Amino acid sequence: MAARVHVHADKQAAAVAVAAKIGTLIRRRAAEGRRVVLGLATGSTPLPLYAELVRLHRDEGLSFRNVTTFNLDEYEGLAGDRPESYRRFMEAHLFRHLDLDPASTHVPAGIAADQTHACASYEQAIRAAGGLDLQVLGIGRTGHIGFNEPPSTLESRTRRVHLDEVTRRDNAPFFARPEDVPHGAITMGVATIMEAREIELLAFGPAKAAIVRRALCERPNADCPATWLQLHPACTFHLDPSSDAEL
Repeated sequence: MAARVHVHADKQAAAVAVAAKIGTLIRRRAAEGRRVVLGLATGSTPLPLYAELVRLHRDEGLSFRNVTTFNLDEYEGLAGDRPESYRRFMEAHLFRHLDLDPASTHVPAGIAADQTHACASYEQAIRAAGGLDLQVLGIGRTGHIGFNEPPSTLESRTRRVHLDEVTRRDNAPFFARPEDVPHGAITMGVATIMEAREIELLAFGPAKAAIVRRALCERPNADCPATWLQLHPACTFHLDPSSDAEL
């Protein structure tokens, strides 16, 4: 089993292709009277995708009323109203621009009285919704998917993780000061991600070329968590020419 690779002309072309796939899924399920469960990612990589989904809603009438969303991760210690939180990120770039029911959008809790219970409840909520139909992913330079830093086993579930210093440096532009980047996060586990029926991974730019090569060419292993995606039956890597350069 191996992940499929689609090299697009640029990141905008990739965004259009993935958004069209999501739109087709939503419309088909709506015609059947069924909901769609989307797994979503944050960071700069999926921004063109989210902009295209907003355009499809605004210009082509794509409705998200039958959609439930689950985000991959959240920073530990950040409440959802903090400007650096992933809840605020999703509200700003996607949720508030669609006809999504706010009660149908889920982001892990960065602050919880009992974080172990909160993580277990997140897993249960995904199962209760019927599981993830389609998961959007990025990939970090450490090989992390979600915030599953190395080493992350194939059996890992939603949990608290310690962020690698490379990841903290890469995410520093979203914070006022580099030292403000949290050291921990709450993330869906590898097993949670792998249970999605389809996975669409986006990776753009020359800085991602080396880790894309590792993810697709190394044997699956915990030291590069993205390599586990090779075992998924319906995973596609959407690249641009620069992120494809080392394949």
